This record gives sequence, structure tokens and C-alpha cells, in this order.
Amino acid sequence: MKPIKNFIKKNIEAPSNADNHQPLSRFQVAKNFRELRITVKRWLKEGILIIAGIFLAAFGLESFLLPSNFIDGGATGIALLISEISTFSLSVLLVIINIPFVFLGYKILGKEFAIKAALAISGLAIVTATVHFPEVTHDKLLVAIFGGFFLGAGIGLTVRAGGVLDGTEVLAIAITRKTSLTIGDIIMTINIMVFATAAYFLKIETALYSMITYLAASKTLDFIIEGIEEYTGITIVSSHSGEISNMIEVKLGRGFTIYKGKRGFGKKGSTGDVDIIYTVITRLEISKLNGEIEKIDPYAFVVMQSVKDTKGGMIKKRSYSH
Repeated sequence: MKPIKNFIKKNIEAPSNADNHQPLSRFQVAKNFRELRITVKRWLKEGILIIAGIFLAAFGLESFLLPSNFIDGGATGIALLISEISTFSLSVLLVIINIPFVFLGYKILGKEFAIKAALAISGLAIVTATVHFPEVTHDKLLVAIFGGFFLGAGIGLTVRAGGVLDGTEVLAIAITRKTSLTIGDIIMTINIMVFATAAYFLKIETALYSMITYLAASKTLDFIIEGIEEYTGITIVSSHSGEISNMIEVKLGRGFTIYKGKRGFGKKGSTGDVDIIYTVITRLEISKLNGEIEKIDPYAFVVMQSVKDTKGGMIKKRSYSH
């Protein structure tokens, strides 16, 4: 509630004390209210994402994985494995195992992240203990695939909201800061140990199906985090930048940014200053863009880069009438 308190202090308490404060202008009050509205809107969005993530993950666990004794990777997989070979409750294990990761996240990523992570993990434990979802199927392959899908979707929505349901990545980030290993290397090492342990204590078949669960969960997680559409960032260096930028706006319906640059040595030698165009399109439009650029300037220098997600700007295609 800190933003609301700040808004009241700035706009109600401060103007009431005319001896020490100048009355706020309408512009300043409107600006403060806009900041409050944006903050509350973000909180509501993140809250909805976390709640949806909790229920999706709980559905994947109770309707698919738990009845078939399958596990996942990471901290969730460790909790599932321990619950299978002991009498400990899964909901209790989810909290206990993730506590160190929450404290580690507090040190590395800050207080806000730790609060969101603690609330999300606690919410998953509560829903798992109190809400009972029906078993959907007995087919092991379907259990592995769709159990991983719903679990990965739940984790992905929580990550989009700035929290976690599985603290393994926090540990991976901490290790990468002190070693030359990548986050992927660390997570893979942890999961190899988890699945090897599962093969020893459970069955090799169960461990193999659990690996399918992990693959389904990780792919779904990537899909949720990186977005539905796959965008590509395009950098274009051409002496016909005016025609190309007009083509991008009119024929593709996309926005663009122009940088002022200076040419190096190329096929035409060093030619001085040049406008550099940057735009973001979907991968389905790459062929059309290349064809249009070829018509305007066959010698244009084009660089393409993968873009995981976008926000703001003119990303959605717009049509122009002549």
C-alpha cells in the first residue's frame, strides 16, 4: 500500500499545511494520480497472473503428476520426489525446500521479488493442500506431457508477474555470478541429479516419463515467458533509407526508429553519414521485408536478431489507406 500512502501524503497532507508547502498544481496532482493508477494496475495484473499460475500448477500436480507418481525438475521435482519416498506432505515440502531460495532471491533480486515469490509458493502449497482436482487420465504419456504443460504454464505466468513457484533459477543466478557456468548448465546439472535419484528410489520408467514432464514444462515455460509471437529485430543500413522507411510504414504497417550513423568501408567504399533504420517484425514478415528491400536497394546491409518480447511502440500491424 506504499504508493497509496505516498499519493495521500503528496496530495492531501502536504497541501493542508500551507505554512511549509506550496499548493500543488493541477498538473502535479494529475501526474501523481497517474503514477498511482499505473502502480495499482500493475499490482492487479501481477496478482491475477500469480493466482492463475498457482491454480494451473496445482491442477497439473494433482490431476496428472501425483496420481501417477511422476516428478518434475528443480525444487518442485525435489519436493515431489521426497513426498513419494516419505510421509511428508507435498504442500509442506514445497514451502520448506523453497525457503532458502526466497532468502537468496531477497539478497540478489530485492525485497519485492522475495515477497512475490513467498506469496506464490505459499499460495501453491495452500491450494495443493485444500483444493482437490480430479484425476484426468491414466495414460502415462498424456500424464507426462499435460502434467508438464500445466505446471510449466503456471510457473511461466508467475515469472511474468515477477515471482517464482520454483526457486531453482534463483540458485542458478547466484552461482553464475561466482563461476563461469551458465544458468542453463546449472539447471541441467540439478535436474540430472534429481532424475538420477528418482531412477534409484522409484523406477527407471518413472524417471524417464518424468524427464518428458520436465521437457514439456520447460518448453511451455519458455513459450509463456517469451511471448506467443516470435519477433525479429531488423537493422537496415542503406543510402535509400527514406524509401525503405516509407515502405516499412506503408506496406508493412510497422513503426521504426532511425539512428544517425557513419558508414565504414564496404562495397561502395566509405561514403560518410547514413541513416540506420531499426524495426521489429514477426518472422512471417521477414520474406516480404527482404523482397521489398531488394526492390529498393539490393546493396542494403540488413542484420536480423531474435527478440524475445516487446512492449510499447508500433508493434501491432496497422493498415494505411491511400
